Amino acid sequence: MIPGQLDSIEKDSELLKLVQQGDQPALVTLYDRYSRLVYSVSLKILKDPVPAEDVLQEIFMQLWRRPEQVSLRGETLHGWFIISSRNRSISLLRKKCPGVLDGVTLASPFDMEKDSERRLMCEKLVNQLSQEQRQVLEMAYLSGMSHTDIASATGYPLGTIKTRIRSALKLLRKVWVTPFQAPLKAVSIDQKKPLPVSAAL
Repeated sequence: MIPGQLDSIEKDSELLKLVQQGDQPALVTLYDRYSRLVYSVSLKILKDPVPAEDVLQEIFMQLWRRPEQVSLRGETLHGWFIISSRNRSISLLRKKCPGVLDGVTLASPFDMEKDSERRLMCEKLVNQLSQEQRQVLEMAYLSGMSHTDIASATGYPLGTIKTRIRSALKLLRKVWVTPFQAPLKAVSIDQKKPLPVSAAL
């Protein structure tokens, strides 16, 4: 595809399909979109720009050589890039400096692959967010990046990052709570005086 035509493609899923077809301009577009993110995640773990750049190159070489192995959740590759750069950086750190991983979180609080119901629910909730909101939440909570790191990686002002995170969390709370709100009043033991719903939870 002609490079200029790729500017109108917003969905990562469409760009990934082009990469799977051997489209180099699509790979360049994804590089422009995510290279700063991959580098920032790697640098945060490795604390060294040289191996962080190596991880950056390896991630995109993997994407180019084996695009069929890329796990796409929804229509964004944010999560895949974060997890891939994080795992590769930790693996590299483990090889070079065994025993220094005490401060690095190696696993999520729960196993999303095993807990399929929770995973599907989380995906449905996250799909309610805009692409920009998903991006900052994944960077903040999946990769553990600070607001300042996210602003540096994305190029957006710090205030914009904070606003997007707040609005995303507010929307998630609203979407999460609504299905569980009880439509009936809770009744006290003596069956005379109704209790507030919150008291019954």
